[in-house]
Amino acid sequence: MPKQTLAILDQHFTIHSFNPDTIPASRIFEQEMYFISRTFDELSVVVSSDLDLPSLDSEAGWRCLEVMGPLAFSLTGIIAGIADVLSKANISIFTLSTFDTDYILVKDSMLDTATKALEQANYRITLLD
Repeated sequence: MPKQTLAILDQHFTIHSFNPDTIPASRIFEQEMYFISRTFDELSVVVSSDLDLPSLDSEAGWRCLEVMGPLAFSLTGIIAGIADVLSKANISIFTLSTFDTDYILVKDSMLDTATKALEQANYRITLLD
């Protein structure tokens, strides 16, 4: 029986790191999709690689797999199952969650390997524009 469906987003993403007191640039909020998280130690921003930001450090070349939702909060092990499959394939991930679903970022160079590993583990993979 198939597990969750994951959609490959068309965009390429960059993960940026800033000082925790940085005020996010307003152009971030104009993007079609973005993620921002702040802790006591840092501010992280994930945006399309088309947007150049003056961050302290950045890691480009990420692709995004969206777990098609919405996912109920009572569901458990969604990310753990996906992470396990990708870990066994030696694929590093960066995960993000929203109220409705989860997102798994993998390096673009590993996308084909990741999708093949997930399909072999009974996940459905589709393309999302």
